[in-house]
Amino acid sequence: MSLFGILETLLIGPLKLVFEIIFQYSLKIVGHPGFAIIVLSLVMNILVLPLYKRADAMQEQARDVENKLREGTNHIKKTFSGDERMMMLQTYNRQNNYKPTDVFKGSISLLLEIPFFMAAYQFLSHLETLNGISFGPITDLGKPDALLVIGGITLNALPIIMTLINVISSAIYLKGFPLKTKIQLYGMAAFFLVFLYTSPAGLLFYWTLNNVFSLVKNIFYKIKNPKLVISILAFVAGIAFFALAVYSPYTKRPFIVLGAVLILPLINIISKKIFKFKSREFTAKPNKTIFILGALLLTVFIGVFIPSTYIAASPQEYVDLTYFHNPLLYIANSALLAIGCFVIWLGVFYWLSNDKWKVMFERLVWVLCGVVAVNYMCFGTNLGVLSPTLEYVEGFGFSLKEKLINIAVLLALGTVMFIIVVKFRKITSTVLLTAILAVSLMSGMNVVKSANSVNQIAKEEFSTTPHFELSQEGNNVVVIMLDRAMALYAPYILNEKPELKKSFDGFTFYPNTISFGEHTNIASPAMMGGYEYTPVELNKRKDESLKDKHNESLSVLPVLFSENGYQVTVCDPPYANYQWVPDLSIYKKYPAINAFVSKGVFGDRNVKQRTIDSTMRNFFCFSVMKSMPVILQNAIYDNSAYNRAVVPAYAITQEVTSMSTSTGVRSEFMNSYNAMDSLDIMTQVSSGKENNFVFIANDMTHDPAMLSEPDYVPSAEIDNTKYDAENADRFTLNGETLSIYDAETMMHYQANQLAEWFDYMRENSVYDNTKIIVISDHAYGFFHTDKYVMNGVDMSGYNPLLLVKDYNAEGFTVSDEFMTNADLPTLATNGAISNPVNPFTQKPINSSEKTAHPQYISLSHEYDVEKNSGNQLLPSSWLSVDGSFVNKDKWNFIEEEIVLTDHKNP
Repeated sequence: MSLFGILETLLIGPLKLVFEIIFQYSLKIVGHPGFAIIVLSLVMNILVLPLYKRADAMQEQARDVENKLREGTNHIKKTFSGDERMMMLQTYNRQNNYKPTDVFKGSISLLLEIPFFMAAYQFLSHLETLNGISFGPITDLGKPDALLVIGGITLNALPIIMTLINVISSAIYLKGFPLKTKIQLYGMAAFFLVFLYTSPAGLLFYWTLNNVFSLVKNIFYKIKNPKLVISILAFVAGIAFFALAVYSPYTKRPFIVLGAVLILPLINIISKKIFKFKSREFTAKPNKTIFILGALLLTVFIGVFIPSTYIAASPQEYVDLTYFHNPLLYIANSALLAIGCFVIWLGVFYWLSNDKWKVMFERLVWVLCGVVAVNYMCFGTNLGVLSPTLEYVEGFGFSLKEKLINIAVLLALGTVMFIIVVKFRKITSTVLLTAILAVSLMSGMNVVKSANSVNQIAKEEFSTTPHFELSQEGNNVVVIMLDRAMALYAPYILNEKPELKKSFDGFTFYPNTISFGEHTNIASPAMMGGYEYTPVELNKRKDESLKDKHNESLSVLPVLFSENGYQVTVCDPPYANYQWVPDLSIYKKYPAINAFVSKGVFGDRNVKQRTIDSTMRNFFCFSVMKSMPVILQNAIYDNSAYNRAVVPAYAITQEVTSMSTSTGVRSEFMNSYNAMDSLDIMTQVSSGKENNFVFIANDMTHDPAMLSEPDYVPSAEIDNTKYDAENADRFTLNGETLSIYDAETMMHYQANQLAEWFDYMRENSVYDNTKIIVISDHAYGFFHTDKYVMNGVDMSGYNPLLLVKDYNAEGFTVSDEFMTNADLPTLATNGAISNPVNPFTQKPINSSEKTAHPQYISLSHEYDVEKNSGNQLLPSSWLSVDGSFVNKDKWNFIEEEIVLTDHKNP
């Protein structure tokens, strides 16, 4: 990040964020970008009105002092020269309490206007939402207005109108001002005319409204009792907003809140008149140390601690090695935005306030520090899985009870902290300083941990485009692992799209299949290595680390096939070396094994950059969300968009608006989708007799997105309403209905794409001589049906997809044979390798263990490989299945949390 970029993020970034959030909320309420600009202008001007009011007062004070000193200053300049003149001027100014820096007080309004103008310019001049949108006589808010045509010459009217209003406003305001101030303001008006003349109409419309607001403000400054007049006008506006709330087809709550705020000033004035209320004299004195330390604590906590904590939990998850971006930059950007918000701009409000308001700011910041800490640490701590793009995979929400408890706790906390800052003010600085040191230390540890994790990734290993070979004359074995693919969906998908049976010609579907866990770290070792790597067997080997046993399981098939003369390719081995980004170094000692990462390789680089930019911006918003009362968190989260103003076609997060509609695309899904869609690009067909083994893991079914039906493909704008209505019966089969009850379950159902590659294999004569196994490490329990629910547990989460096509097989069949995904090594080697033996344990590879005793499934949900990383899996409850998954009579729950090391009930 350049020095200019740092300064821009500090000064302009927070303002641009405020512009964006207000605009997005306004757009949701009023429904049209033009009206949203009006609301944006009104809200921004109301927010900064106290700043400009105080700045104008300071300017007037500075002007009065200059006028008072002018005669003496002129006398000194005429009478003295050189060093003597300078010394006399310094003495004269000091005697009159005038500092050289006071000269800047006369330009405070201008200095404030510049960053606000830059933020508005950057936001509105590049806001693609305005493109092609008409508003009144303006045909396109995204282009210059071109409203005037004189003598065949087209002129932009808005810049001229804006300048005229600006000049009138300045003329009213500048009455009695010195010439240099008049030149300054009129010069700025001319500058804006030239600079903004060819700008989009949306920006000019906004700035014209600002000038109208400024004109009205200056008029009120010249009348008697402007406070009363403004209060009356605000009251009228408030009543108008109440009326809008009654008749508006949009969300009514914001109109009611805004109306209530606007009527309060007049009610306050009337109340004081009626009850003769006199405010008690405010005697507290400002203590800027409290404000500074409080602002610093908010900066460190929100800007550094929260983002660093989430990144440190899984740093590599935030890395795309095909378009490398260090996730520590997310923390740095969040820190800069926090400094800009809490130190710089909150500091500007504090600096421009009078003593009374400075004390109020100090108390507010003190209470806010406590509220932020309690909200983050005590509420919303279990909201589910958070994706690298800061999207909660299953969404989140809070019950009324949770909201009420949160409000009650915060009110009590706020009361206690307010009493402390009023009665025991001296201790607050010590408390704040201690908190800053503690939070900084924890943040530093998070940063170091993240840096070390990212540095473990060898980027040079990912420089080659993934590829593998399939031969037309030899034997090919292809294993495709679809993370979280569910057997439960397959019959319904085939019923909806029966043509898939042709594409899956030769496959046998095994619905009576179990996995040994509901998470990859628990379930995949057995799938990859066989029955020697089930959870019970892993626990038996208590002198070896889970990581080493996991790596061994990932190597069983690749090493075995390599030792038997096969060319071996492995793509995206799950959790290799217990790293989120697979550590391919586990295969380095086997030079015949080719290993690649395919996830994210085939994506659009522009989309990747947009993903980075969006996540960079959203991390600060996410931190703010986690710090806020739970009643506000969903509004800030905004379906993972965090109120970002983007055109859906360019969105890198998907806003799902119903079970049938969405806008944008989900980058995590696209990284996996593009890899699966590029299998034909990765495939190199040879005419020789070489034997090949290929293993490919893919997260498309784990990180689903809303897809466009009936083809189930990604799209920036999706509306499946008609198709879903016409095919509502597709989730009922043989009298059993699959409960698809929300967008998340709909998206998981939709994630399905393999048929096109199978057709490619047929076209290139490598389908018949290829054994193909489509398998999942685990499924997921969405409570689609009561069929597999027992003791409050949805066991369909342990029912993974298993499809097998043997050499030269034909037709599509369904087998009720009891299977486990630990059968994979047996299925893969059958007919390919005679008498296969585990190259690490020298034990035969077969499925005899499946019928020798019940199979034990770990019901643990500790999927974090940093926590569940000892020598044995952490204690959990268990389920034994004896010979059949589809028959509940064959199930037996062991509800005690234990580390199971034997194939019998404890």
